[in-house]
Amino acid sequence: DAPSGRDFEHRRERIRDRLRGLASLYGVEVYSYAGMPNHFHVVLRTDPGRIGGLADVEVARRWLSLFPGPGGKRGHPPEDLAIENLCLDAQKLALCRERLADVSLFMRCLNEPIARRANREDECTGRFWEGRFKCQKLDDEGAILACMAYVDLNPVRAAMATTPESSDFTSVQDRAAACQARRQLA
Repeated sequence: DAPSGRDFEHRRERIRDRLRGLASLYGVEVYSYAGMPNHFHVVLRTDPGRIGGLADVEVARRWLSLFPGPGGKRGHPPEDLAIENLCLDAQKLALCRERLADVSLFMRCLNEPIARRANREDECTGRFWEGRFKCQKLDDEGAILACMAYVDLNPVRAAMATTPESSDFTSVQDRAAACQARRQLA
């Protein structure tokens, strides 16, 4: 931030890390992302079948990892007793299963902790994000690829990087590094 002289790059790293962690718990696939200095883009696909096919114990474990409930500790694995109790409540477990494929809840779980932490760091209160996330349904593979290209090229268009592969905190950089690693292993 030029006016204050403060570096906020760590926030882009937090967004990326949180996005990865949540994607491992929710019924979503992250196709593409780009962390920009004042916003981020993400292309994702909800996959309710991914959650629907999980055992009840796994659904309970994932849900309680996100929302520990009374006596649970955020950031710690849920206790076996809490998992068992949730599994015994079929109606609540069905709701948890449904919500683990909900893009709005996914985005809330992504944005809210980042906003709270940033407000603590900045010693302020109020809105951190300009507004609610914007979501656009992509109906076919062409639309998905076009949107992924837009996201991948965003840092280049913003003159933050000269090539997509050199843009930090992006999925295109991750994909390029994975390709390079596969070539080195071969």
